[in-house]
Amino acid sequence: MSDVSADLMPVEEFHRVAAAILDEIAQVIVGQDEVVRQVLIALIGGGHTLLEGVPGLGKTLLVRTLADVLDLDFARIQCTPDLMPADITGTQIIEEDEGGRRTFRFERGPVFTHLLLADEINRATPKTQSALLEAMQERAVTVGNARYALPAPFFVLATQNPLEMEGTYPLPEAQLDRFLFKINVHFPSAEELIAIMARTTGAATPQAHTVADGAQILAMGALARHVPIAAHVSRYIAELTLATHPENAPQGSMVARFVRYGASPRGAQALVLGAKTHALLAGRYNVAFEDVQAVLYSALRHRVILNFEAQAEGISADAILADLLDRVPIPLEA
Repeated sequence: MSDVSADLMPVEEFHRVAAAILDEIAQVIVGQDEVVRQVLIALIGGGHTLLEGVPGLGKTLLVRTLADVLDLDFARIQCTPDLMPADITGTQIIEEDEGGRRTFRFERGPVFTHLLLADEINRATPKTQSALLEAMQERAVTVGNARYALPAPFFVLATQNPLEMEGTYPLPEAQLDRFLFKINVHFPSAEELIAIMARTTGAATPQAHTVADGAQILAMGALARHVPIAAHVSRYIAELTLATHPENAPQGSMVARFVRYGASPRGAQALVLGAKTHALLAGRYNVAFEDVQAVLYSALRHRVILNFEAQAEGISADAILADLLDRVPIPLEA
C-alpha cells in the first residue's frame, strides 16, 4: 500500500465506491452479477463494452441504470440500416445573422455525451460504424476540417443480438478490437425470473440513485493503472495471447484446428487492465493469475477469429479459450 501515490484515490475509497455502485445497480438489475461486475471493470479500465444477448435480458436497462448511478450524461442511438454518420456525430447547419450573412454552425450529435448506448450496433451500415469507430478510438469527432473532442469520461456500451442475422452488418474485426470487453448476457434462472416478474410488474418500479460520478470513475481508473504486475504474471498474459494464434498454439489445442487469427496486442492490454481492476475489486494491490483468468473470456472472446470448420461444428470462442487455460502453463516466479 505504501507504493500508492498521495495524488491517487485511496484503495479504501476505491473499495467503498465500487461496492456502492454494485449495490445500487443490484436494486434495479436482478441477477447478472458477473455481467455487472465485468461492465464495471471495463468502465474503470476506460474501455468500451459490447454486450451480446437475446432481447429482453436487460442490456439497455443496465446501461441506463449505470448512467443514473454514476450521474453521467446519457444518450441512446438505435442503430438501423438507414442511420447516417451525421446522425451520430452531428452536422454543419447554415445560420443567417442579423446582417444577412450566412455562417456554418456545428450541431453536435448524440455522441457528445459521457455514456453512449449503441443499441443493436450490428444493424448500422459499415459507413456509420466507421464514424463510431473514430469516436471510440480517438475520443474525438472530425466533421469537415474541424476536430471536436468528446467529453471525459466517454464510454460506448453497444448491444447486439446473436440470433437475428437478417438485415445486419457484422462488425469488422478492426471495430471489434476497439471494445475492451465483450460480455455475454445469459438467460436468468427460474429464481431470478420470478424476482424480475415481481420487481417489474408491481405498482412501484425500482429506481437507482446516484452514488458516484465521472470524476470518481476516472480516479478509480488512474489507481488501477498503478497496480503493480509481476514479471511472471505479465509473461503469462503474453503467452496466453500468443497461444490464441494457430502458429503459436500448444500441441493438440483447439486453436490449431478452429482459429483463423488470434488476439491482437490490444487483447493483452485488455487482460492487463482488466486484471488490475479485478485485483482491486478483490481487495488486493497486486495482480494474481486468477485475476487474469477472471477477465480472460471478456477480453479475448471477440478477438479470436474462428474459421469455417469451427462455425460448422458449433465451436465457440469460449470453448477454445477454456481449452487454452488448461494447456498454457502458469510460469514460475522468477
